Amino acid sequence: MTEITKSKIENSELSTKELIAHFREKCKICGHHRIMHDENGKCEGVMNKPCNSGCDLFSSE
Repeated sequence: MTEITKSKIENSELSTKELIAHFREKCKICGHHRIMHDENGKCEGVMNKPCNSGCDLFSSE
């Protein structure tokens, strides 16, 4: 983790519990967690396997 990223996390008002909950949310389109989606919402798959659902936009369950 870069110092910039670490600083952003430490200076936010979010707790670690809230950050974890955010990234554990599942997508109702592909079923993968938010953390498997890139910054644009496209699913990058899980465990080195590509997502074949065609999920190009994260949509929370």
